[in-house]
Amino acid sequence: MKFIHIADVHLGARPDAGPMYSAGRAQELWDTFRGIISLCEEERTDLLLIAGDLFHRQPLMQELKEVNYLFTGLSHTRVVLIAGNHDYIRLDSNYRTFEWAENVYPLFGEELEYMDFPELNTAVYGFSYHRREITEPKYDQCRACGIEPFEILLAHGGDERHIPIDWRALNSSGFTYAALGHIHKPQALVKDRIIYAGALEPVDKNDTGAHGYVRGEITGAGIRTQWIPYARREYIHLELPVSPGDTTGSVWKKMEKQIDNYGNENIYRVSLLGKRDPDISFDTEWLGRCGNVIEVADDTSPAYDFEALYRENENTVLGRYMEHFAGCSEGSIEYQALCEGVDALLESRK
Repeated sequence: MKFIHIADVHLGARPDAGPMYSAGRAQELWDTFRGIISLCEEERTDLLLIAGDLFHRQPLMQELKEVNYLFTGLSHTRVVLIAGNHDYIRLDSNYRTFEWAENVYPLFGEELEYMDFPELNTAVYGFSYHRREITEPKYDQCRACGIEPFEILLAHGGDERHIPIDWRALNSSGFTYAALGHIHKPQALVKDRIIYAGALEPVDKNDTGAHGYVRGEITGAGIRTQWIPYARREYIHLELPVSPGDTTGSVWKKMEKQIDNYGNENIYRVSLLGKRDPDISFDTEWLGRCGNVIEVADDTSPAYDFEALYRENENTVLGRYMEHFAGCSEGSIEYQALCEGVDALLESRK
């Protein structure tokens, strides 16, 4: 039995993707999802498993019809899905009344239920969110019933506010495979058996790293899985060292080179680190126009010779201010306050 496991597609989201890609990024989420549907058809995948948050919020009827149309193009694949905390089954949710294609099997109940596919020797279990947050560890009591040789759990959660999970209990629950959603970073908790597919596409600047889907096959000999990178873009947090000889122009050149190395198709948050000339103030707004950058944070500190500065200003307000921070270590909050205070006092003299 061959399956593809995806999660956290977040159709309808409008991610901040920088000046080059923000306008079309929402459509890219749909395009990548369409790509998965085409892949299922090409590979004659038996099951497409969607582990929650197919939509970023309550799905519009138009959106459900678009998704359902895509599912009707699958001649071989059955689709099983649950609702997560973003697209939970609200009282007025369109999920409640929508009529899906014959090959689509939603597990929208509030308690554990299953869909049996005897022709695949497989049963898929799951339940859906009916509120935004569920703090009870509901998966800890889930058990495979043994109705088919292969039994799969669709699950969404894993933090304190969204169904905390005891991984040891899940590992001993009897399921052949647990297809997990909610955590956007792909990770295998138990090799080949308990896996977060991660978000299909990154939707937030903190969704760093590669994103994609899980391809799996279950046979009488066991289960084999492979995580496949598939997203069009990555969010990359770029740490850029600077020195006292740098200006805004030279930092631009450094950023340009690093962005070329990592790929112009990606989306960047840049942190400037190190020591700068005390007379230099980096223009982070202008630097934000260098490639596809969504944020530039200046985390540098001025390269003051504090001993010489104190000797020159021992009997002034500046000197007395510096005395309060004597012995503070570089990089500490106190050191940051020292630098900012010295900056302000020197600026007031100008």
